[in-house]
Amino acid sequence: MVSSSSKNKMMMMMSSSSRHNEKDQLFHILHKVPQGDTPYVKAKHAQLVEKDPEAAIVLFWKAINAGDRVESALKDMAVVMKQLNRTEEAIEAIKSFRGRCPKQAQESLDNVLIDLYKKCGKVDEQIELLKRKLRLIYRGEIFNGKPTKTARSHGKKFQVSVQQETSRLLGNLGWAYMQKSNYLTAEVVYRKAQMIDPDANKACSLGICLIKQGRYYDARLVLEEISQRKIPGSEEIRARNRAAELLMEINTFERPPSDVSDILGLDDDFLNGLQLLMNEWGPARSKRLPIFEEISSFRDQLAC
Repeated sequence: MVSSSSKNKMMMMMSSSSRHNEKDQLFHILHKVPQGDTPYVKAKHAQLVEKDPEAAIVLFWKAINAGDRVESALKDMAVVMKQLNRTEEAIEAIKSFRGRCPKQAQESLDNVLIDLYKKCGKVDEQIELLKRKLRLIYRGEIFNGKPTKTARSHGKKFQVSVQQETSRLLGNLGWAYMQKSNYLTAEVVYRKAQMIDPDANKACSLGICLIKQGRYYDARLVLEEISQRKIPGSEEIRARNRAAELLMEINTFERPPSDVSDILGLDDDFLNGLQLLMNEWGPARSKRLPIFEEISSFRDQLAC
């Protein structure tokens, strides 16, 4: 028979072990690190608990070489490298080792690459990758054929539709064209994005794009929709503040139009007569608004 004192010791040991396990679980939940003793777990511990990014990178490399959660290790290592301004190295790592990751992981790795290209100013590479991802959407090869996917941001999961993803990618593509000062093409892309899934952030970007072209009236129309909360996301104070700043910027550029007749000392009858002559001699002009004439010439530039 087991004595009562032995039972008490066993109960105390079990209770202590239980408290230890609960404490261990709480630690991992609090610091958002996985449990275990693998290279990947050690890397996450170095990254999130010890705050030692250099050690974390070494351990992530070990995890990749050991085949330990390669996809997660590759993406997490790229994030740490980006924080250390080792972006080029992160790009090469993803390109070299993405072949070890499953097919369903390639889309998220592309998203990491796009962010890295943006960080280090590789605009042409970013444009090419964005266009490739958009082609996959048009061919129905994204989200594994499903209409939505589960995404994660700041530790929270949420559903993303194909329309939302398409609009997001077009927004990134518009930003990339802006970096190349190709404002007219950027405008076309931003307007496509807003037609698919409008939001206030892309509206601000479109406003900037129009300001860059000197089209202040068009920019004002777009930005006032944010101020009037007519676009999704306009309820966010940051978006409204940004729109207000851009509207103030427009006010500094705009000047009341001067009357040509006042400047030249010409009377109205003379100007009206001159206009009639110009109408008779000049070629017939298109009734389409100038912007649509401009956009049509750029339409074939986009693969999307």
